[in-house]
Amino acid sequence: METSNREGSMSHNEKVNGDQSQAERRRSSVIELSHVEVPAWETRGTYTKHGFMGIFTSRYVFICAAFATMGGLLFGYDQGVVSITLVMPQFLEQFPEVSPTASGAGFLKGLMTAMIELGAFIGAMNQGWLADWISRKWSILAAGIIFIFGSALQTGSQNFGMLVGARFVGGIGIGMLAMVAPLYISEIAPPEIRGTLLVLQELSIVSGIVIAFYTTYGTRHIASMWSWRLPFLIQIIPAIILVIGVFFLPFSPRWLAFKGRDEESLKTLAKIRQLPAMDHRVQQEWYEIRAEAAYQKELAEAKHPGLNKPGLWNNIKLQCKLYIDCWKMPILKRTHVAIGLMFFQQFVGINALIYYSPTLFATMGLDYEMQLTMSGVLNCCQVIACLWSLWGMDRFGRRKLLLSGGVCMFLSHFIIAILVGKFNGKWTDNQAAAWTSVAFLLFFMLTFGATWGPIPWAMPSEIFPSSLRAKGCAYGTMSNWGNNFIIGLITPPMIQNIGYGTYVFFAAFCAIALVWVWFFVPETNGRTLEEMDYVFKDNTSAQEIEHRQRIEADIKGAVTEARGPQDA
Repeated sequence: METSNREGSMSHNEKVNGDQSQAERRRSSVIELSHVEVPAWETRGTYTKHGFMGIFTSRYVFICAAFATMGGLLFGYDQGVVSITLVMPQFLEQFPEVSPTASGAGFLKGLMTAMIELGAFIGAMNQGWLADWISRKWSILAAGIIFIFGSALQTGSQNFGMLVGARFVGGIGIGMLAMVAPLYISEIAPPEIRGTLLVLQELSIVSGIVIAFYTTYGTRHIASMWSWRLPFLIQIIPAIILVIGVFFLPFSPRWLAFKGRDEESLKTLAKIRQLPAMDHRVQQEWYEIRAEAAYQKELAEAKHPGLNKPGLWNNIKLQCKLYIDCWKMPILKRTHVAIGLMFFQQFVGINALIYYSPTLFATMGLDYEMQLTMSGVLNCCQVIACLWSLWGMDRFGRRKLLLSGGVCMFLSHFIIAILVGKFNGKWTDNQAAAWTSVAFLLFFMLTFGATWGPIPWAMPSEIFPSSLRAKGCAYGTMSNWGNNFIIGLITPPMIQNIGYGTYVFFAAFCAIALVWVWFFVPETNGRTLEEMDYVFKDNTSAQEIEHRQRIEADIKGAVTEARGPQDA
């Protein structure tokens, strides 16, 4: 009997030790990459080539990303329409409030162009909870429908008040689209080409600006009111295509995992990676996604106990708490980066150039036709530079491009300010100075399109944890629209009252942006979304690392046991 008890005790101890060693083996089998200070493709199996060439072997995710950024095309188009429309005689006849001779025309012109930003601010704010609730995919659909309604109202506007209101409604849809597209792309893209795919958002925006500019450039010759109504009507066509195409987009695998739809998340991940579900790369990414979702849920439950239970009131309170969490440490560092990037993107003067480029060229002594021609060239420069960043974003990283871009934009504004201040009103006798100003304006646009154009749209969608990613992206996009609204209001009076001081103003903000990036913006190139805690040095204590490892190991163990040893 004693022997039997001893054997039974040994058998029990061996079983316990075996279970412990099996758990340790599972934990050690989890590939630990999160604390490694090198890009993901240097430490793990890759999905595709790094950078631009990778999109040719990840065609499905590229198509999904390109389609999602059609919202950026709508945003850019609506921006570009304003540039020539504001100087069309047919438009000024319908809306005399914004004619050059009208009292307060500068403010009303700024209000009309900026109203879309105010609507977009509200749209982006609400998209933060909507994208978490109904999914990234269906929130794109909702945004498209709102935009179509707003565009129809703009097309049929009969008075200035109706036009302003219509632009506000259309702005809500644009703000929603501009916020959710980068979020969706970041969550479906492999780390090797995430930067390249996120550039598509800015490329779509600037392409829309160019298309709108040359559309209105042509329709201005129509004698009737359709000279300005037709461009507003045309933008409904891509919006309808977007609404129909949303039904064919996959869900975000990270959103599915956060909602507990794990098997569907794996199938979707395998589909967008164009690999079998049992491929070791797909499996590892799936484990990391699930572990991050579980970890964030545990943090949320600890911070807000009881609010994760079913119920409308609990959900409303939880959503409000999550918005507030973005302003608490350690997430505050990321919110600061997201809002700051979008703030400086606007205050380096880009949309002042897009909206009022004909007026700016007039200050440099160009005649009317040349003003319009050079405005078109200006917009094309941004497209060319953005095409370059498809290659440069993942090759050089975000931080280096932001710093070099800040230097070049500062020099452009500074030189233009000197020339405009010295030769304003004397351009006829100083043609070389006039064209030098134009050249540096084009240089500014090339620089912006390659650096500060795409990166502020890309980084906010990369840096937040899964539980706060939609809210963080919303804050970044709200910053863009809020500051865009301010720029739209203050630029006409600045050009009218302080002349070359406008360029000094924007040069100062370029310099401030340069210093800010140096101290506050980390490099995210090549890191997975699940590694951003280590980029920002958050939640990286020994206990938290062990906690993450334990969650991922437990998930892997549960999957292995469910499938059986032969599938492990």
